[in-house]
Amino acid sequence: MASITFDRAQRWYAGAESPAVPGIDLEVRDGEFLVLVGPSGCGKTTTLRMLAGLEEVDGGRILIGERDVTRAAPKDRDIAMVFQNYALYPHKSVRDNLAFPLRMSGVDKEQQDRRVGEVAAMLGLDELLDRKPKALSGGQRQRVAMGRAIVRQPQVFCMDEPLSNLDAKMRVQTRGDIARLQRELGVTTVYVTHDQVEAMTMGDRVVVMNAGEIQQVDTPLRLYDAPANLFVAGFIGSPAMNLLPGRTEGGRLRLGTVEVAVDAATSAALTPEVTVGVRAEGWQVVPAGEGIPVRVDLVEELGADSFAYGTADLGPHGEVPVTVRLPARDRGRPGDALNLAVAPGAAHVFDTVSGRRINA
Repeated sequence: MASITFDRAQRWYAGAESPAVPGIDLEVRDGEFLVLVGPSGCGKTTTLRMLAGLEEVDGGRILIGERDVTRAAPKDRDIAMVFQNYALYPHKSVRDNLAFPLRMSGVDKEQQDRRVGEVAAMLGLDELLDRKPKALSGGQRQRVAMGRAIVRQPQVFCMDEPLSNLDAKMRVQTRGDIARLQRELGVTTVYVTHDQVEAMTMGDRVVVMNAGEIQQVDTPLRLYDAPANLFVAGFIGSPAMNLLPGRTEGGRLRLGTVEVAVDAATSAALTPEVTVGVRAEGWQVVPAGEGIPVRVDLVEELGADSFAYGTADLGPHGEVPVTVRLPARDRGRPGDALNLAVAPGAAHVFDTVSGRRINA
């Protein structure tokens, strides 16, 4: 297995006014499952394709282990790629699809059969080996695509949104299968997705990207608990974090007419324009006449949880949308009036102009 290093790696498409990836610095640890996540056009797939050798690197370099692969052909990088569209040979059986990369590498027939059999058993494909791809479900096709990557025993797996063609139930099952297999095999894996729930579920660490730049690299829980800037705060979490305009007065922080408690270090660092982030579970329902008044517009019932979507009156800043997780079995209804306060320690404070996080 091997680590991966992006050293100011840049991709600039011909005719573009700016680079798709301006110059990425990133270390992927040996055996790590690293997820690249971000909105469409953020540069995550371009970064993955640069690693795989499917996109040129216009500046900087990429290393796998100690080996510089910046100019190496894809076949010489010891990487296996799993694509969004499976990329199976329709005229070949599952057995032949799995064996194809081994045959191209000159592996003898006996070893081909052994490795195909091991991978088929690992992925539950034993009874499907003689079928053609058209006779398989989407989940089964994805497992064959995974098997074709695994059978090569590469140093690195590259996965480009491999679950995007599956239905919701199959996605949940398959992402669990991929995470389990990666742990068992210990192969360094770089996985691209636009689905932040998928990223938070699967990754040892997650790279949040926007406009070709890395916004934050951290564990899923750390991204949720301490987003580095406004973009990460708004992108990570479901439902999304409430981002509300705040006011500062003499080192004090206010939402509307309500003061929000912050520690001394945050108070000293407050800027004239601040944005206060509050997770849906970071609100407390308080008695009428206290806190921030909110009118409930919609209640989303999810069984164990329910979320109220409403409009908060922030006085000088007018009305803004908010989301709050309601107390267990306190369902609420559209049209209800709530009064909310920020729970102690639940406020995320950002400088509105730069977007950077202010509180620790």
